[in-house]
Amino acid sequence: MALYELRKFVAPEFIFGVGARHRVGFYARNFRARRVLVVTDPGVAAAGWLEDVCNDLEEAGLPHTVYRGVTSNPRDHEVMTGAELYRQAGCDVIVAVGGGSVIDCAKGIGIVSSNQRHILDFEGVDNVEVPGPPLICIPTTAGTSADISQFAIITNPEARTKIAIISKSVVPDVALVDPETTMTMDVHLTACTGIDALVHAIEAFVSTASSPVIDVHALQAIRLIRQNLPDAIARPDDLQLREQMMLASLQAGLAFSNASLGAVHALAHSLGGFLDLPHGESNALLLEHVMRFNYGAAPERYEAIGAALGLDLRGMTESARRKAILADVVALRRAAGLKDTLGDKGVRSGDVPDLARFAVRDPCIVTNPRPVQLRDAQIIYEEAI
Repeated sequence: MALYELRKFVAPEFIFGVGARHRVGFYARNFRARRVLVVTDPGVAAAGWLEDVCNDLEEAGLPHTVYRGVTSNPRDHEVMTGAELYRQAGCDVIVAVGGGSVIDCAKGIGIVSSNQRHILDFEGVDNVEVPGPPLICIPTTAGTSADISQFAIITNPEARTKIAIISKSVVPDVALVDPETTMTMDVHLTACTGIDALVHAIEAFVSTASSPVIDVHALQAIRLIRQNLPDAIARPDDLQLREQMMLASLQAGLAFSNASLGAVHALAHSLGGFLDLPHGESNALLLEHVMRFNYGAAPERYEAIGAALGLDLRGMTESARRKAILADVVALRRAAGLKDTLGDKGVRSGDVPDLARFAVRDPCIVTNPRPVQLRDAQIIYEEAI
C-alpha cells in the first residue's frame, strides 16, 4: 500500500450548537479586548442578530464600534473603509456577524490593519506577512464556511472580478456556530448557501490535495446536504433541519479549507465578479458542467460521491454511473429552485473570453483533478450558457 503524502490540517477553535453566539463576550474578554469592531450588514442587523451580539458585548463590559457597510460580494473599498474605522476607533478585536460576505470583509479588515497595505495586494497563496488581530466569527448562513476557512474572497469592481486570499493568517481565532442564526434566511438564500456547501464538499473530495482526514468531513457533508437541503427549503422554521445544514456547512468547511477547491469555484469567482451574483448561485450554475469535465480524471472519487448522495450504483457500467451521479446533482439543484442557465443570467458568448481569462488565474484551479487550460474554461462556460 502506498504511503500517504504529507498533509496539514488547520481549523479554528469552534463551538457548535444553539446558543453558541452568546459566548462572544467571553471570548472577546479572553483576547483582552479594549474595543471591539463588530462587522455586519444591514440585513443581519434587521434580522436582530447584531443587537443580540452587541447586548452580549455590553454585558461583558466591552465597548464596541459597529461597521455595517458590507454588501454581497464585498468590495475592496468596503474593506478599506472598515479598516480605517477600525484604526480611528482604536479597536483591537474584530467580531464578524453575518454570512460569507461579512466574514470575508472582516478578514480583510484585519489583515489590512496589521499590514498597512491595500487589500488587493494580498491576492494568492500565503501572501499575508503579519496576522490580523483576533477575529471571532458568528455565521448567519449555512454554506460559505468562511468562519472556519483560510480563504477570503474580495471583489475588485474595477476589474469586475474576485480575488482569492488564501493564508493560515485569515483563519478566524474562534467560530461560534449557532444554527439558530440561520432561521432568518429566506428560501433562495437557504438554497444558494446549501448548494455552496455541497460544492465545497465535492471539490474538496476530488481535490489533488485531499487526504483521509479531509475525506471523512467531505463525504459526511454530502450525505447531510442531500438528506436535509430539500426539507430545509420546504420547512424553513424547522430548527433541527437548520442544525443539520449548519453541521453540513461546518464539515464541508473543514474539508475545503484544507484541501482547497477546484474549477467550479475558479469559474464561479470570475462569474460572480462579472455579474455580482450570489456565490452559491454561481456555483450551482457551473457544478454539473465541471463535474462532467473532471469525471474521467477521478471516476472512483465521483462514484464515492454518488454513494454519499444515496445512489445505488451497483451493477451499472461506468457510463451509467456517471450519468446517474450527474443527474442527481442536477435534480438537487432544481429541487432547490436554482433552474437558470448562465444565458438566463445574461451571460453571452462574447463574455466568455474575459471570464475564462480570469478563471484560469484563480488559485482554486491549481487543485482541480484535471488540468484546466484556457480553452477548457471557455468550453465549460459555453456549455453552461
